[in-house]
Amino acid sequence: MRTGSQIVRVAFTYIGTIVGAGFASGQEILQFFTRYGWMATFTIALSSMLFVWIGIKLMLMAHDLKAESYEDLNKALFGKKIGDWISLFTMVVLFGITTVMLAGGGTVFEEQLHLSYQTGLLVTLVLAYLVLSRGIGAIMTVNSVVVPIMLLFSLVIVIYTWHSPASGNWLRITSDYPIAKIWFAPFLYTAFNLAMAQAVLVPMGATIKNRSVLYWGGLAGGVGIGLLLLSAHYALSAQMPGISQFEIPMGNIITRLGSIPQIAYLLVIYGEIFTTFIADAYGLSLQLQQRTKLHPKVLLIIILALSYLVSQIGFKSLLSALYPLFGLISTIWLVLMIWRNRSRVV
Repeated sequence: MRTGSQIVRVAFTYIGTIVGAGFASGQEILQFFTRYGWMATFTIALSSMLFVWIGIKLMLMAHDLKAESYEDLNKALFGKKIGDWISLFTMVVLFGITTVMLAGGGTVFEEQLHLSYQTGLLVTLVLAYLVLSRGIGAIMTVNSVVVPIMLLFSLVIVIYTWHSPASGNWLRITSDYPIAKIWFAPFLYTAFNLAMAQAVLVPMGATIKNRSVLYWGGLAGGVGIGLLLLSAHYALSAQMPGISQFEIPMGNIITRLGSIPQIAYLLVIYGEIFTTFIADAYGLSLQLQQRTKLHPKVLLIIILALSYLVSQIGFKSLLSALYPLFGLISTIWLVLMIWRNRSRVV
């Protein structure tokens, strides 16, 4: 029973780390998959296989190396010199994503709750400090609460779409995009998310003693991510092409279901912002602990304070400026990871 519970916690933490605000809003699925028509079903399958394969290997290698942070793993994979550069880039990216997620939390408070942007930032920072000061176990607990809500939310959306006249669109919509662009999209999407997920997957892999828990947790998590991608694609396809004009596509679908689903949707959006925020801030703090002699809680306060300062730029501005560059370089990381990773998986 204890092993089964650990597997579920690992799977939920993996899903919660990957699935951020862009996923929950539907914008990521629309941009990387749904707009490419019926072929998106196959590219989602490819992306899911990568999430399973690389996710399991990341955690198992971290376990075998007893890695303190993703920096240890990158050095083992790519050698000290290249590993140092990759870790430095990852650190910069993690900080960038941390500020984007914090800004997203402020935006939810401002646009959905009609409170001030600063209130959203400060509430998110306080909650994050309370969780992060308790370590990886607390992060896993938060994901064990947020992810089931998200899974239930996705099930409701699928059931709603099932009765739509256009429910078969996911298998028949055509696309004019080049084949190369369609098949590059899942690699770009998976690369970016996995490169960032190592911030939590590595310390989680090193902490959990049972390798089979990591294996089955990674398998369940990767499959879960794939099912969430497919369910969102299924729902969005039924509303194409009109749904593509909205900044928050899933929000447009939810408004038709009544007030209770709208509240649940708000919780999902904020929950996914928060889980990504704490995951990246945690990974960043672990790496900086290896490079400085500062107390972990002091480092945490510095990271959160700097995130607060940069988040004043705003959610949209940070998103549009940082994500394209991060995605491109993360693809290089994924290629190296596939090429160099030699960890046994059982």
